[in-house]
Amino acid sequence: MTLLERGGPDHDSCSLGNAGMVVPSHFVPLAAPGMVALGLRWMWNPESPFYIKPRLSWDLLNWGFKFWCAANRAHVQRSAPLLWDLSLASRSCFEELAAERNNDFGLVQKGLLMLCKTGHALVEEARNAAQARVLGLPVEVLDAKQAAALDGGVYFPKDCHLNPAQFTAGLTGELQRLGARFEWNAEVLGWRAGDSGIAAVCTPRGEFQADHYVLAGGSWSPLAARELGLKLPIQAGKGYSLTLPRPRQLPSVCAIFTEARVAVTPMGGTLRFGGTMEIAGLNEAINPRRVQGTIKAAPRYYPEFREEDFAGIQPWRGLRPCSSAKNRSSTWRCWTRSATADPVDPAPRANGSGFPAWVACRVKAPRARCIPKLSMERRLVAGFAPEPALGPRVRLKPAASRRSGTVGLIRRQLRLAPARASGASQFLGGV
Repeated sequence: MTLLERGGPDHDSCSLGNAGMVVPSHFVPLAAPGMVALGLRWMWNPESPFYIKPRLSWDLLNWGFKFWCAANRAHVQRSAPLLWDLSLASRSCFEELAAERNNDFGLVQKGLLMLCKTGHALVEEARNAAQARVLGLPVEVLDAKQAAALDGGVYFPKDCHLNPAQFTAGLTGELQRLGARFEWNAEVLGWRAGDSGIAAVCTPRGEFQADHYVLAGGSWSPLAARELGLKLPIQAGKGYSLTLPRPRQLPSVCAIFTEARVAVTPMGGTLRFGGTMEIAGLNEAINPRRVQGTIKAAPRYYPEFREEDFAGIQPWRGLRPCSSAKNRSSTWRCWTRSATADPVDPAPRANGSGFPAWVACRVKAPRARCIPKLSMERRLVAGFAPEPALGPRVRLKPAASRRSGTVGLIRRQLRLAPARASGASQFLGGV
């Protein structure tokens, strides 16, 4: 196996400086009722948790419209059970890795606190806690005394956290030990077609050939896939974090400041504050005003801290891939192009473009309530693509489904209260 990395051996990535949280409690998708109205309100505050940089971009407009269409109650009800099952499976994988590697990435299983400064936020979090109990997630609603003199909070004991930089470094070393080859500074620039599919991937370091290609470029995936004719509804969401090497106070449990949308994670003897979501394209520049919002939030929830504590701390930024969550139907039509003969079509047909002709099959996503019956490996792939249709080019297209009219959609979005988007999973920072 060869892994192509656009950066060098000491590269940064979208996860090295994030909050390192593993959160089954985040079962509500970002595209939820009220998020559109809440995002528009936050747009006018340069220090708010969310910002979209206005720019002439068809991809951004397309992504925004699809996100808007998905921000409804039906989407949440359909997605929550599956997100919950996938998060639990992910947590189990981290537990297994920690046991195998003597927990060299600092997995801490002490839960997560959602801290609330206002009674209104506590009511919304309590409502989210009730939904969690329906899914079978243990949760405890705390009063002001239990939540460190705040108005209250919600405790999710199943959540945990780790050090993402240590995890990535350990994973890289383990892959190298198992024989994987890393090619650094090898950004995907394009593809070369052959008689039976993709012949090679083009990089600044030359071409690389393989039997199978897996595209895992995060926020850069839409660019890498565009030459294949694949349009991925993904926008880069920039998050920031600041890590205090010697904090005044070191909590033992990670937390999220509910109103400020700031995550706080203890990592060894350090304390990391992460937050904001900035949709500004593939722009890695640091916006000081966005960082200031995170700094100002710390003393409001942890009175021991001062804004001066963050003086001289270099902010980290990372671009996480954000889907438009446009998938509205459980039935999909999947077409694949494979560099080798596809199992569902052993004899690919030439179509004059250098690729085999489209191979079509219908896929029905498994119902969420059936996920726990699957093995862990099946849980991780369930609902995304049929097992025989994994190839370098996958196009998912929703089958015909009933859609409400545009006028009705606009009326529903406008009358939804922004407070409805204050659930645990609506944290916008770099979890």
